[in-house]
Amino acid sequence: MLDYAALYRRERTMQEIVGDMTVADLHAETDEMYDTIERLIADCVDADVTFQPVDPNANDPFASDPSAVNQAWTLGHVIVHLTASCEESAFLAAEMARGVPFHGRSRYEVPWETVTTMAQVRQRLAESRRMLHASLQMWPDQPHLDYQVEPWPGAPPVDARGRYALGLAHAYDHLGQIEEIVRQARAARVG
Repeated sequence: MLDYAALYRRERTMQEIVGDMTVADLHAETDEMYDTIERLIADCVDADVTFQPVDPNANDPFASDPSAVNQAWTLGHVIVHLTASCEESAFLAAEMARGVPFHGRSRYEVPWETVTTMAQVRQRLAESRRMLHASLQMWPDQPHLDYQVEPWPGAPPVDARGRYALGLAHAYDHLGQIEEIVRQARAARVG
């Protein structure tokens, strides 16, 4: 797995992390991330998907309901959120690779309240993995890697590889949260 921790410690930029990665490398990185998530949730049961964990650091300033700003996210919520972020980065990266100027976000997030079973979680992960791989198939043989954008104001510029990997970095940032939700849910089940 790429050293996403170095990105979050501000030791390296995403562009430095992706270096000279190829599309094949991005496919492999996608599988490594999604395999890691699937390993973390391998023993989960349906009750774990909607289990309400305790998270004293919960803070979602983008929550549509003001009462949910400090509410800890369920496993279902985390999964739909991180898959939506990976997909957004992947689709924006495919456009960058084709030389298409940035024209706004490309995001859809499955309503987390509708994901209540492990079958739905696994389906969402499989669907997202398939879409990420498909997005890489849209890259031309000679991607426009000279085209770089600032992914958000003040961020170091990235090319299409960096844009793609930012979605995986976002998923990486949720791995500890998934581990903690699974730990708390298992403890509640086992008693």
